Amino acid sequence: MSVQPPAAAAAAAAPGSGSGFGSPHPSQLPGPTPSSSSAVGNFLLPSPPFISAPGLINLRDIGGYEIPSTTSGHRKKMVRKGVVFRSADPTQLTDEGVAVMQKLGITHVYDFRSKLEFGKTPETEPKEWAGAQRCHVPVFPDVDMSPEALAVRFQLRNSRFRDYTDGPAGFVRAYSTILAGAADLHNTYAPYRTIFQQLASSSSSSPSPSTPPSPLLVHCSAGKDRTGLFVALLLSLLHVPPTIIAHEYSLTDLGLADRKPAIVDHVMLDPTFDGDRAAAERMVSSRKESMLATLQYIDEEYGGAEKYVIERLGVTKEEVERIREVMIVDVEEGKEQELLDWRRNAEVVEEFYRR
Repeated sequence: MSVQPPAAAAAAAAPGSGSGFGSPHPSQLPGPTPSSSSAVGNFLLPSPPFISAPGLINLRDIGGYEIPSTTSGHRKKMVRKGVVFRSADPTQLTDEGVAVMQKLGITHVYDFRSKLEFGKTPETEPKEWAGAQRCHVPVFPDVDMSPEALAVRFQLRNSRFRDYTDGPAGFVRAYSTILAGAADLHNTYAPYRTIFQQLASSSSSSPSPSTPPSPLLVHCSAGKDRTGLFVALLLSLLHVPPTIIAHEYSLTDLGLADRKPAIVDHVMLDPTFDGDRAAAERMVSSRKESMLATLQYIDEEYGGAEKYVIERLGVTKEEVERIREVMIVDVEEGKEQELLDWRRNAEVVEEFYRR
């Protein structure tokens, strides 16, 4: 495992974006160019999975995770690398950052943000570049999912505020809303289904299952909640264990580390928080316990990720199998080092929390 400085010429956002207070949201402000000694001390992002692209934070490849086999004697399997990338809002991506994205071969950029979260000024127009198609697939087309809006929606002044900011139960409540929004039949953008079907169609159009799909990027504002849920569903379909999925989710705490103070400052503009900075910090966190509780909720409420994807999103069983065909690959003998050392990365996360 190598390490890289946290990439951040752009700032991240919390679970949504638009400000609502007349000030630009942190995801739409340029941030300091980090060095090996950044705002979080000498902390360095683990690479893989993180990738440095100037102007973009929280960028990482979701591939490389081992998929446990139930049959002995067979080759190890893993999630294919270099296909699905996740990040924060790429609004501030520089020309150098664009070159990184082009080198990764990204052909589709899926934006989960609502119409209220970008384009209010020329500086907040969505970033586009040659060779990649921007696909606007909002989870909530006309609803601001910024932290400020969530504060109102979940009535954070009462006990539900404590639920949402103090533990996984509140995150489950918020994420259940996102899951419902992504599956809403009135949402003609069909955000999650669209991407799943893109992955499935890349299989059916390829000459063989060994041909990798075209690389794609998924993002919202921070690349934490709406993005994190999509990635969790995809990894679940690929039989990645919940513990690893929750770890992958927790990496966002590292990816947003440089900009978290600015994010929290922005959230604190809402009087609902009544000066409780610790509560605001918990609200923009990505603790593994929150994702583990959400995965349990998906099992209990929908019968598991696969049933949710098929019965609620409308992805067919055949499409799910095609996704597995292209996204699950063998680890060649003698190349076990290609597997992502997620346990070591998890130690990095825990060390970060201790600082």
